[in-house]
Amino acid sequence: MPERSGNTYGFIGLGLIGGSIAKAIRRCHPDARIIACNPSRSSLDEALADGVADAAAASPDERFADCDVIFLCAPVRCNEENVAAILPYLSPDAILTDIGSVKTDIHRAVRDAGLEKQFIGGHPMTGSERTKYRNSRAELLENAYYILTPEPAVPEEKRRLLRELVQSLGALPLVLPEELHDYATAAVSHLPHIVSAALVNLVRDADTPDGIMKMIAAGGFKDITRISSSSPVMWQQICLSNRDSILPLLDRYIAELAQARENIADRDDDALFRLFDGAREYRDSFFGSCSGPIMQSFALHISIPDRPHAIAEVTGLIAEKDINIKNLGIVHSREYQEGVLTLEFHTREGMEQAKELLSGQNFRFTA
Repeated sequence: MPERSGNTYGFIGLGLIGGSIAKAIRRCHPDARIIACNPSRSSLDEALADGVADAAAASPDERFADCDVIFLCAPVRCNEENVAAILPYLSPDAILTDIGSVKTDIHRAVRDAGLEKQFIGGHPMTGSERTKYRNSRAELLENAYYILTPEPAVPEEKRRLLRELVQSLGALPLVLPEELHDYATAAVSHLPHIVSAALVNLVRDADTPDGIMKMIAAGGFKDITRISSSSPVMWQQICLSNRDSILPLLDRYIAELAQARENIADRDDDALFRLFDGAREYRDSFFGSCSGPIMQSFALHISIPDRPHAIAEVTGLIAEKDINIKNLGIVHSREYQEGVLTLEFHTREGMEQAKELLSGQNFRFTA
């Protein structure tokens, strides 16, 4: 499919992920035709205005019959309804895929609809706490694992075409059975959102009347709870859709917490050391690894002196060398004498170039 121009792609739903895929297709395959439908007209108007979508509709119609690939990009619990809605317009030659983080229900729906030869589940392992089309961007797919869960009856040619499309957008295709996908994402994506939400609510309820905990919440707390800013409706649906995978992992996590509590209560210094050292060793192995759904992070943490224009000086030096910054963050709550500027880069090469450049200007880096 990527080897020829002029393919037509349909999108049922055009939020953060659907919009990012559509923008990546437009950037990498400018001759493609993109048709989108979405209940919110504002997202469609934005996609038409910025040239991503060629046509838009409130619901699927006969124009989708020309699509080579159709992406189901609505919330996971809308999938069955959308499979039924697209069925009258789905060409027998088309590939039907989705972007949901739970696969069991959608695979059951396509089997019930007799689409076993056309459906390849999809899940780009990327995202943002921000939602809606206006926050979508093509770069969201770059170097992100894109899990594919094909139905066994899907012909190899269709599998190859979707893999090549994913690769052409800068993502890394990874083929898994849907049951393994749901179990793995329950551990590395769904459970962390539950943990994050519970921790944020604990601090909220345990805080002093004048909000001291909220005031001093620094980098560590913000890093592990950032995902709590995500859509509550989406995560409510994910938890209910993937409950069979989440519940046993949640039970094991609760047992881990109970064991940690017991170790603290017993002043078991050896057990506590093993807890933190084992976690550190395994967490450090994520970096430089090409396997698994946790992406590499190329970030520098820079000590910023308390003087005017210090941040502008850092970003200016990097911009002069045409080094692309993926993300930027500032630790406002100062646990140290100086503030900390975090710069995230798309590649290790970009990170190393920036580090060498800033080191030459006597900037210091934190751990």
